[in-house]
Amino acid sequence: MTTVQRLQVRRVLLFAGALVILLVAAEIIRLAWLLHRPVHIRDGFEEPKLSSTWTAERMVPGAFSVQSEIVRSGHSAAQITLRANDRYEAASDDGAATERDELTEASRFWSQSGRTYDYAFSLCLPRDFPIVDVRLVIAQWKQLCEWGSCRPDNPVLAIRYEGGILFVTRKNDDGQVTMYRSQGEMRGRWLDFRFVTRFSQNDDGAINGWMNGQQIVQYRGVTAYRAARGYPAHGFFYFKMGLYRDLMQQPMTIYLDDFRKDQCATSNCD
Repeated sequence: MTTVQRLQVRRVLLFAGALVILLVAAEIIRLAWLLHRPVHIRDGFEEPKLSSTWTAERMVPGAFSVQSEIVRSGHSAAQITLRANDRYEAASDDGAATERDELTEASRFWSQSGRTYDYAFSLCLPRDFPIVDVRLVIAQWKQLCEWGSCRPDNPVLAIRYEGGILFVTRKNDDGQVTMYRSQGEMRGRWLDFRFVTRFSQNDDGAINGWMNGQQIVQYRGVTAYRAARGYPAHGFFYFKMGLYRDLMQQPMTIYLDDFRKDQCATSNCD
């Protein structure tokens, strides 16, 4: 290699190193901002387009729309229709192959470990919603895997609807626990949920949940996967709602309205 070539290689390496440093610095700044900003957001789905509260990276074009026929409040509500092979994901160690169309809260609104957040949202499964014995998640909270591989990659908290039963599950290193199981018909009416969460790898975690004003979940303890699973100690968590299921041919539609999220000033929300 000639002297000129060595100089060119050195310049490329220096440029690459500088770029890596800039990317790392940008990520540190982003995380520092996330750590200190308060979160207070609302979305009643009154605009014809998806608001900046959400990202559509886990949704195919056309799956989301705003309609005015089935509404919880205001003039309109969101509609998500999932069809076969939408956002297909192959089978893995975490389970069978899946498909999904979900709204995901934007990264600037993610929750931080050890802080308390108050979520409220309304869901409606239409009267003709299919009753099938397959995995179906309609709302979930995921723990962020920032670097490398984290296992398991399941939601730490989820609302599911399978075989005509709506239930709430919690998961941590000790496995999955069903915290609530519905009785009676859940379709054809609005379900108003409120969850006050504090995600933590320690015993100071908490989950309180209500449906239509009645408390259905009350828990204190570990609410996150620990560092041994690959998840960082500082921990971020993000919320998704929509339709996530095992593979099937039949389409499904869900309606969403009145989303709210508030970061609480103390460990308890009024």
